[in-house]
Amino acid sequence: MTKSELILKLAEMNPHLYQRDVERIVQTIFDEIATALSRGDRVELRGFGAFSVKKRDARVGRNPRTGTTVAVAAKYVPYFKTGKDLRDRLNHRGEGKPMASEGPEYLGEDEED
Repeated sequence: MTKSELILKLAEMNPHLYQRDVERIVQTIFDEIATALSRGDRVELRGFGAFSVKKRDARVGRNPRTGTTVAVAAKYVPYFKTGKDLRDRLNHRGEGKPMASEGPEYLGEDEED
């Protein structure tokens, strides 16, 4: 799914919002995540996952075309670790098992009538 597809889906799910407002909301969320990561902060979205920044040390690489060695500078890279709910959702897809957020059956509790 691309960012524009996400915006269209959210606009369809929320017809009371203008598409330009949905675009602004999505862009603001992405900007805040990027700003937090650029400060070195960790961004956690419960049930979805956590974004963080990892440092990669300087190293000696190799040019695949010529085979010559190349110095690669140290850098910071974004890292994403999935949350438990998202992992469960991916691993139980197609098995008909409900997610934790889908009701008490997942927790082994009976629904009250």
